[in-house]
Amino acid sequence: MADVTPLILLTRPLADAERFAGLLADMGITAEVELSPIVEIVPTNAVVDLTSISGVIFSSRNAVAAVAGHDRPAWCVGKATAAAAQAKGWRAVAADGDAESLYARVLADAPQGPLLHIRGEVARGDLAERLTKVGIETREAVVYRQAPLLLSDRAKQALMRENPVIVPLFSPRAAEQFAAQGPYQAPLHVVAMSAAVAEALGSLPVETVVLAEKKEAEAMAKAVAGLLDAG
Repeated sequence: MADVTPLILLTRPLADAERFAGLLADMGITAEVELSPIVEIVPTNAVVDLTSISGVIFSSRNAVAAVAGHDRPAWCVGKATAAAAQAKGWRAVAADGDAESLYARVLADAPQGPLLHIRGEVARGDLAERLTKVGIETREAVVYRQAPLLLSDRAKQALMRENPVIVPLFSPRAAEQFAAQGPYQAPLHVVAMSAAVAEALGSLPVETVVLAEKKEAEAMAKAVAGLLDAG
């Protein structure tokens, strides 16, 4: 990486980006951070009926935020989502950070349905359909959608300079949206939460792609720190 200290560009929804920026600061990272969300979380105002539900599935922290807490089992995609659910009173258990591990965790626990998958408009894994097919009745409630946003003018300016930019990307959809707004002139160093995220960049020119060791924010932050140390 070039001798110039890279800019860290965070493209997550604003609340998530602010939390991640705080995590970087707590790790002692002093590089400049620019927040430029490329998605906005918009509630659907759906009515979530838990009357006949024995437990819920959360595949994101945004889904947790969209509904009231209850003292019922909640299967969550990862540790951060589980922590948010537990804070609202759910009896939360965490999978390993993606839809497949979430499906496997529910399957292993074999709860009595019906369950309710509380999710965004776009979700990976077809959890409700697959769980229902294996005998765990699962319904769905779409409680938010992700509205695409353009990069901010400040972010665009940074991406068109010659100074390096580190871009942590947490989902394939985010990677697709970021790539779609390119190409960029700046040397890009991407931290991807998974191989699927890296693949979603398509033909976008990048200098480096680093995969996080785990599918969680702390591992993403450590990967960012590793890139900075390598420079």
